[in-house]
Amino acid sequence: MKRVLLSVILGGILLLNTVPAQAGFFTDRKAIKAQIQYEKNCKKDIEELFAKQENYAKAYDIKGLENIYAQNFIDNDGYNKDVYFSLIQDTWDTYPDITYTTKIKDIKLNGDYATVETEEFAVATSDDMDRHIVGELNSTSKCLYHLQKAANKWKITSEQVLEEISTLKYGNARYINMTIESPKVIGANQQYTATLRVDAPENSMVVASINQEKIVNPAEKPEDHFMKLADDNTLSRIFTANTDNVNEYNVASIGITDTSRTINGEIRVAMNGLAFVMTRVNVIPINNFAKVDRKTEDK
Repeated sequence: MKRVLLSVILGGILLLNTVPAQAGFFTDRKAIKAQIQYEKNCKKDIEELFAKQENYAKAYDIKGLENIYAQNFIDNDGYNKDVYFSLIQDTWDTYPDITYTTKIKDIKLNGDYATVETEEFAVATSDDMDRHIVGELNSTSKCLYHLQKAANKWKITSEQVLEEISTLKYGNARYINMTIESPKVIGANQQYTATLRVDAPENSMVVASINQEKIVNPAEKPEDHFMKLADDNTLSRIFTANTDNVNEYNVASIGITDTSRTINGEIRVAMNGLAFVMTRVNVIPINNFAKVDRKTEDK
C-alpha cells in the first residue's frame, strides 16, 4: 500500500514538472499569502490608529488628534478640518469631563484606501448654574470613516455620521426613558414625522417641544413651543426637509413636573426634571441632473 502511495506522489511531482502552466500555481499562492499578510498588517495599523484617536480624545490632546486626520479632511456635514476641530474644542470646553469609547465594527480595504465602520459612545456631565443642578449627557452614534494611506501612514480623510442620538437630562429626568423617532435618511424637500416618546411616571405632567435644526455653524436656534404630551405620552410634528443641501437635527426639549395635593387640598405643581433629546436626519440633496427618458411602446 505504501508503494502505491509513493508511486502516486512521484507521478504527481513528474506531472508538475512536465506541465509548465502549473509553475504559476506556487507563485499565485505566494502572492495570495503576501496579500493576506499585507491586509492583516493594514488592519492592525488601522486598529492602532483608532486606539490613538480614542486616547487623544480622552486626554483632550487636540494636536495629537489633528495629526491623524488628513489636511483635506471633510465630513458629511460639509465641515472641513478647521471647522471640525473647532467644534471638537468647543465640545471639550462645554463638557470638560467628557469621555469617549469607540468600537470598530468592520474594516474594509481597497488598496491604499479603507473604510471603517464604528459605534461610538460619549458620556459627560453638565452643570446648570442657574438651576443649581447637574445634568448627564449620553451620546451614541454609528459612523463610517474613510482613510487613505500615504507615505506609509493611514490618515482619516472623511467621516460620515450614519446615525446619532444624544440626551442631556437633569433632575428626575435622568431616570426616565425618552426617545425621538425620525427617519435616519430623507430626501430634500420631503415631508417626515418626528415623534417624541416619554415614559412619564405617574402623577406627573410632561410638556415638550420638537424642533428642526439645520446642521450649520454657527447653529441657528429656533424658538420652543411647548405642548402637553398626549395621553399616550407622545408628541409628534411634521417637518419638511430643508433644500439647502445640509443635514439636520430633530431636537426635543422636555419639562417634567410633579403634581401633589397639600394638606389643605390644594394642587401643587413642581418642576423636577428637564431634558433634551437630539437625533440626526441625513438629508440627500436633490439631483437636478438626473433625468429619465421614458419611452412608451404600443402593444
